Amino acid sequence: MRMKSILWDLDGTIINSEEGITKCVQYALKAKDIDEPDLKKLQCFIGPPLDAMFCEKYGMTMDEARESVQKYRERYNTLGIMECCLYDGVKETIIRLKEAGYWQALASSKPEAACRRLLEHFGLTSYFDEIVGATLDGSISTKEQVLEELYRRAGVDKSMMCLIGDTKYDAKGAKAFGIRCIGVSYGFGTREEMLAAGAEVVIDDIREVEKYIENDNGL
Repeated sequence: MRMKSILWDLDGTIINSEEGITKCVQYALKAKDIDEPDLKKLQCFIGPPLDAMFCEKYGMTMDEARESVQKYRERYNTLGIMECCLYDGVKETIIRLKEAGYWQALASSKPEAACRRLLEHFGLTSYFDEIVGATLDGSISTKEQVLEELYRRAGVDKSMMCLIGDTKYDAKGAKAFGIRCIGVSYGFGTREEMLAAGAEVVIDDIREVEKYIENDNGL
């Protein structure tokens, strides 16, 4: 069916949050006596749940990973959250889609309070009908869980939903939840990973995403 409800990922899709996230991960690792001077190596933390990545990349136990997440938030909540910027053209696209009558929601694995703070900072809150993020206790953390919570709150027809995201985690989450996914290549994932994970298309420019949505025939 034709998409009527547009769901947006945040990091890597609406905002370039690389600086803030990687510096906060670096800060958390330093507390564990792990020195990682190359911030590029920490880009893998953008998108998936942080505790899972601390376990996967640095062999931490879940308890150690949770401690690192708390350390990460120590810097993020005071400094890192604002070390980001909007991607060119994204705000304008969000505004135009809202004015065209699309129902829009944010679906992010970032803590919901941080999502709301960032949307308010960039003047975007009023263009979203629902804002859903992860919970601090970890009960909602994956993209699929975020989408399930969004559906619980909003009750919008799933067959008309489409998620815009930039990583395989977005594509996998959308596929598991049973909705379509448009990938964008300017974020932190790769075209190959997103397509393999279930994205129906990967587009380079947000203006082309807008055209794709407007021309959608439900296929």
